[in-house]
Amino acid sequence: MPVSPLSPRVPDLSALDLLLSVIESGSLGSAAAVHGISQPSASSRIRYLEKLVGVPVLERTPRGSRPTPAGVLIAEWARAVVDTAHELGAGIDALREQRSARLCVAASQTVAEYLFPKWLMALRTRHPDTAVALESGNSAEVAAALLDGRAGIGFIESPRAPHGLQSHVVARDRLLVVVAPGHRWARRSSVALAELATAPLIQREAGSGTRTAFEQAVTARLPGWQPSAALELSSTTAIKTAVAGGAGVAVLSSLAVAEELAAGTLRSPAVTDLDLTRTLRAAWPTGQQLAGPARDLYAIARS
Repeated sequence: MPVSPLSPRVPDLSALDLLLSVIESGSLGSAAAVHGISQPSASSRIRYLEKLVGVPVLERTPRGSRPTPAGVLIAEWARAVVDTAHELGAGIDALREQRSARLCVAASQTVAEYLFPKWLMALRTRHPDTAVALESGNSAEVAAALLDGRAGIGFIESPRAPHGLQSHVVARDRLLVVVAPGHRWARRSSVALAELATAPLIQREAGSGTRTAFEQAVTARLPGWQPSAALELSSTTAIKTAVAGGAGVAVLSSLAVAEELAAGTLRSPAVTDLDLTRTLRAAWPTGQQLAGPARDLYAIARS
């Protein structure tokens, strides 16, 4: 059965709560202080209530304020309403505290391994009592975790957010071609896009943000291009090991290969005529707003 709308004569909760405070304290000024408003504001709120219900609810005397007979009746009816509103407020506060006590984050592998630990340290200073759980996967799996409600915020490497998610750029990264020191490209400063396009590649699985960003960058220059896959592996670490062992060429995040390039176990020739800059994005379900630790984590990632 449909619920009927409230009568337009029903005052708002703040006015009823103030009326009860005036009756309990016997003073409009004391009630105003309890509610953190000025006495003129309290008087205005009571006048609004009286205009709405159509009868006086308070009598002003030299000793303070006391309820009229109508005010006594309205206060009796309002008591249960205000008490229930306080219970509702306490319940909402408990839900918010529960949400703030635990934060579930889903992040693509690159973000999870190379950026999230630093973000987590900064988050700990703001929310030391919040338990943080991290689910790591490819960008498609992160999107699924967000849409299923398993995570409150996610970080993806895809050029754009999947349907049902809104996203904002929090960082930028660059993809690099990497080869073993013994590879024929290792001593070259650059390779042509045409060479890279025909090389057998060691790639992440479908759904990986790194793979998606790379393939979209190439097809923007070479429409109809299809990669030649030498291997398909599900982790960045496995790809780096395969490349270092001479199994082929890979395209990985600069964050993921910084240590190997510094140590000389991998080499990275530049690619001419191809922009491999990409964006890293925070994402969450469309229509929702970030709050509490999730909102602070987003701010930390952006900074």
